[in-house]
Amino acid sequence: MSSENEPAGGGADDAPPEQLALIRETVRRAKTPRAKPRTWRGAALAKERPVARVLVDKGVLHLDRYFDYAVPEELDSEAQPGVRVRVRFGAGRHRVRDGRREGGGLIDGFLIERLAESDYSGPLAALAQVVSPERILDEELLGLVRAVADRYAGSVADVLQLAVPPRNARAEKRPSPQPLPPPAPPEPGSWTRYEQGAAFVAALAAGSAPRAVWNALPGPQWTDELARAVTATLASGRGALVVLPDGRAVARVDAALTALLGEGRHAVLTADAGPEKRYAQWLAVRRGAVRAVVGTRAAMFAPVRDLGLVALWDDGDDSHSEPHAPQPHAREVLLLRAAQDRCAFLLGAWNCTVDAAQLVETGWARPLVAAREQVRAAAPLVRTVGDQDLARDEAARAARLPTLAWQVVRDGLRHGPVLVQVPRRGYVPRMACAACRTPARCRHCAGPLEGQESASALRCGWCGREEGDWHCPECGGFRLRAQVVGARRTAEELGRAFPAVPVRTSGREQVLDTVSQAPALVVSTPGAEPVAEGGYTVALLLDGWAMLGRPDLRAGEDALRRWLAAASLVRPQSAGGTVVAIAEPTLRPVQALVRWDPVGHAVRELGERAELGFPPVSRMAAVTGPPEAVAGFLRAVELPGEAEVLGPVPLPVTAEGRPRRVGAPPPGEHWERALVRVPPGRGAALAGALKTAQAARTARTARGSRGSEEAVWVRIDPPDIG
Repeated sequence: MSSENEPAGGGADDAPPEQLALIRETVRRAKTPRAKPRTWRGAALAKERPVARVLVDKGVLHLDRYFDYAVPEELDSEAQPGVRVRVRFGAGRHRVRDGRREGGGLIDGFLIERLAESDYSGPLAALAQVVSPERILDEELLGLVRAVADRYAGSVADVLQLAVPPRNARAEKRPSPQPLPPPAPPEPGSWTRYEQGAAFVAALAAGSAPRAVWNALPGPQWTDELARAVTATLASGRGALVVLPDGRAVARVDAALTALLGEGRHAVLTADAGPEKRYAQWLAVRRGAVRAVVGTRAAMFAPVRDLGLVALWDDGDDSHSEPHAPQPHAREVLLLRAAQDRCAFLLGAWNCTVDAAQLVETGWARPLVAAREQVRAAAPLVRTVGDQDLARDEAARAARLPTLAWQVVRDGLRHGPVLVQVPRRGYVPRMACAACRTPARCRHCAGPLEGQESASALRCGWCGREEGDWHCPECGGFRLRAQVVGARRTAEELGRAFPAVPVRTSGREQVLDTVSQAPALVVSTPGAEPVAEGGYTVALLLDGWAMLGRPDLRAGEDALRRWLAAASLVRPQSAGGTVVAIAEPTLRPVQALVRWDPVGHAVRELGERAELGFPPVSRMAAVTGPPEAVAGFLRAVELPGEAEVLGPVPLPVTAEGRPRRVGAPPPGEHWERALVRVPPGRGAALAGALKTAQAARTARTARGSRGSEEAVWVRIDPPDIG
């Protein structure tokens, strides 16, 4: 039957003979796709160094070692140390053909080195594929990754996932720009405000490696000062790395560097950037095209060539603690880099953490501070409202603002914006009696009663029952007031108190970057405060007792850090800047805020922790899991002789419907936590013992010798220790 007799629109079999021949020829010339890398059965091996040592991407601890593979001759030129590869993993000894192991699943990995022979006596599987000839992992980065894994009792594969971004083929194919010559050494600028500031910048420009803990003066100049430190390092022919807590801070330092250096001299690495852009920037740093990096904690492993300076801003911010295993802290990673590369180190903040004070106390770093005259000239006036003031203030018993705070806010709004810091986000408050401040509790389960945004009745925060006819069991009062109010509720109350003034909020739902210098009330949660053009006239710090009353060792330190961060956005006292803190003035963190003395507060805290054996003087680890699993782990681990086990104690049960944090118990389950601490100098031994015990546990689970053992979480340097 001829093709003319076939229906129109047929397939390839309906085409004329000439078209069939053309189709077959096209198919023959096309590159045949390979769904799976080859097993290289019968292929010849590389003549020189036919063994590749590979780090496979398996984060389990009992597989935290290298594995040997045979290198086919066809992959000899591409299979170089540092490239990404794919290998078959998990094949048994019985699956051997032609002297080569086969089978197993395909997983990614990194080629570490090439060897002439393997120390493994059995047959080797062949490298399945070289994913890319780009050499990503060098000895310096591998050494840092290994050091971080050992310090935090984790696996190298887990740390590599944090250190190396995912591959993007399009970014990899594009060439990186040519490196620019070193810039001229910068002027010290506002570094002259500090006693050793100009000398620090000069030492960086001369190629030295000074180490400093920098207590920055309030105001916006810190971004320019960081940029000048980076520029001085680049002028010496070395690279620089700056790690900041969030994208807003990165954008400010990025703008300061661009204004000082121009375009093309630094890269910005943040987790918020798209995969292609982030990988392109990372490659530019890896190839040496860019010598300076600014970014969030994702940049702490950036492979900067000839590293001369590592800098960290606000090390007390929670964002610097990586939530993924093994949960390293950016400060500790940069300390390892400073020691490994023998480069300069700069730890800066408006506050001073106890960890930073320890660096100065031990002599590892020098203090970089301003004289008291400079502090008084740059800081705002700080006033406090304590319990005695509130007791004498009739308006404060029923209103959100004490009289003093209301007057200061009213005067400040005549000249510019006013910042109001609220320690909680959202709307729902917990209620108390307006007369005697007895907490309002549910009659059924004694849970806390909470006000609702769209309902007049109260609701229990535990059982969910509504309470429509509450009265105080202590004094018989019927009026209620909020104990701790969220940002949105505070904005509503302030809007009623100042009806002619616009009210803006900044928090998790919407974080503002900047606000204008026009009069406005800006209600913000800690860490989300926008920068005001020309600075705020007043900062009102509400509910200080709520921040200080947290059951945590670092509650006072963290409260002071958040207060100073907000107060540093206020104009100097000479320009009318005022801060009002609603907190008991006799408490140590409040006194440090009034005197603007975070260093003195940190030094006193360090002395007390040294007497009690608390971090950072001691090293501590947390072991968390079901009670039986924690008890079994503690029996099995061979702790150092100086180790002290505290606990275990039960953890709060995670409520249903709430997101589960890393290492927290699943909703409804009862877990326990034990703390293990060792004296200074024994941290490495503790991490090694915990890693060994955890590796043995995961190996037993993988073999199925003891069934499916319940999970146990091990974390070195837990942020919350009660």
